[in-house]
Amino acid sequence: MPNLQRIFSTKTLVRAALISVVACAAFASLNVHAKNAANVPEPALRGHFTQGGIVFGKTVRQAEVLLNGEPVQLSRNGEFVFGFGRDEEGQAQLLVKYPNGDTWQQSFDIEPREFNIQRIDGLPQQTVTPDPDVLAEIRKNNEEVWLARQVRSEYTHFTESFIWPAEGRVSGVYGSQRILNGNPRAPHYGLDVAAPTGTPVIAPASGVVTMANPAMVLSGGTLILDHGHGFFSTFLHLHAIHVEVGQTVEQGDLVGEIGATGRATGPHLDWRINWGNVRLDPQYLVPER
Repeated sequence: MPNLQRIFSTKTLVRAALISVVACAAFASLNVHAKNAANVPEPALRGHFTQGGIVFGKTVRQAEVLLNGEPVQLSRNGEFVFGFGRDEEGQAQLLVKYPNGDTWQQSFDIEPREFNIQRIDGLPQQTVTPDPDVLAEIRKNNEEVWLARQVRSEYTHFTESFIWPAEGRVSGVYGSQRILNGNPRAPHYGLDVAAPTGTPVIAPASGVVTMANPAMVLSGGTLILDHGHGFFSTFLHLHAIHVEVGQTVEQGDLVGEIGATGRATGPHLDWRINWGNVRLDPQYLVPER
């Protein structure tokens, strides 16, 4: 009987030891997982999570970045850019998937903004509604602009510190809107700089020309620069264009001259920023005047 007790006692000790080893291994595994989760590198972000806002980011090479479930183009060095439209609201979900399988995710509130709304009544109807032939030409112009912004190049010029493209008074801001004879018009998506005709327009950052049209119906002389990753500058109402499609320009290079071409009430530059088809506020790129 004592021998049996010793046998059972020995088995119990062995079973307990095995359970202890398994438990310790599981605990160690959990600790490693928790350590990995705590050490997941956060992407470096700068910018504005707001309507019209622009956000620049950088993460590790060969990671995958998704905004609201949609992939964001990443450079070889892990740089990326994205932004939010004028009327976007709610939350933005940013997810980074790392090459080792780790993930980083965070939600950001998109801050609302108040925009200047103007009501103008008593205008001649032909001023408010163009005739069919003019509308057809406008649609043709819009298609040309759309095609010029479909490029998704590998350039990373968007990482440069942008400078003002022209000297002059700020006469119009992003997001403002006019209601003509009770009909809401499309919001203004640019930053206007008023200056005399012939005032130089320079590249706010390096880029490649994807469109140079001297005579569009609404925007007159129109120029588009590709800064990379679907990030574009567009310049409207130009009196003269000094570059051509396919040409590479450096920041500060002369690209055109301010004018009053197209549907403009006076000489000024209308500078616009797009991330793909999302219209962003150029004011977030340069210091206030």
